[in-house]
Amino acid sequence: MTLLDVRDLAVEFRTMDGTVHAVDGISFTIDKGEILGVVGESGSGKSVSVMSMLGLVPQPPGRIVGGSVLFEGTDLVRASKRRMRQIRGEQIGMIFQDPMTALNPVMRVGKQIAEAITIHHRRTSAAAASARAVDLLRLVGVPQPEARATQYPHQFSGGMRQRAVIAMAIANNPTLLIADEPTTALDVTIQAQVLDMLRPAQAETGAATIFITHDLGVVAELARRVIVMYAGRIMESGTVRTIFTRPRHPYTARLLKSLPSLKHDSQTLTPIPGNPPNLLRPIVGCPFQPRCNIGRDRELCSTTRPPLAEVAPGHDSACHYPAELDDAGA
Repeated sequence: MTLLDVRDLAVEFRTMDGTVHAVDGISFTIDKGEILGVVGESGSGKSVSVMSMLGLVPQPPGRIVGGSVLFEGTDLVRASKRRMRQIRGEQIGMIFQDPMTALNPVMRVGKQIAEAITIHHRRTSAAAASARAVDLLRLVGVPQPEARATQYPHQFSGGMRQRAVIAMAIANNPTLLIADEPTTALDVTIQAQVLDMLRPAQAETGAATIFITHDLGVVAELARRVIVMYAGRIMESGTVRTIFTRPRHPYTARLLKSLPSLKHDSQTLTPIPGNPPNLLRPIVGCPFQPRCNIGRDRELCSTTRPPLAEVAPGHDSACHYPAELDDAGA
């Protein structure tokens, strides 16, 4: 059953240099209990998409200029500020990229988690909320949770702070959990620990999860389905297995070829040539066309926007010539 239905979402930012078309008409759905990965380079529109859905993009300079976001019957784009405050933290939990900015530095960690509960459940006593906060810290793997709950964020390591943020996000058993690159600021060992801990956290709530990352390896480990974004558009979507074994968009294929491989004894990575487009200028055709071996010299690719269309059951690609993309990439 569909939990979230995003249709033609478009987000712009007004700047002194002009209007940045950060998200350019994206559409996708997520079912109840599903884990969806969203990948792409920095600036591809991944985080802006979800931040705008939750009303967290500063207005101005940002604004939603089109589309709808239906969440359990409520259009988040048109919902009042009061309604959005009710939804955020209770029905939708958010795990931010930088836990230090997500936590109040002068409030004890346990009190912050307890406050996230009592704001939405005013009949819950302070003692019950505090006990729940300790239980949540224990669930996400914080050692000595009773003692840790009385400490301040600066007394936690980076990995522990991220665990506390996850505990806060799942405190009210949300139906949708959004994780915005939650392991980016952590070293590799701590990343693995946080990812291992996300599974029981998601299982505790049964929440659908949108996992935003630039790391394809993380997506392969956690998600069932993946969306690939570039220049504010969705280039490809499908199951993780399909995307990794048979990509049908040149951008996805290039991303996969740029990853190091344990199967080949090569120390040279294959970068994607060129640069992403300037989002201050409207993109007429395919945004990847100047960097694409298939579409670089084709007029159709430079003049006509390719629709996100089905190329196989459950597999969509925004490419005019997906059949020409062999498994080796483009």
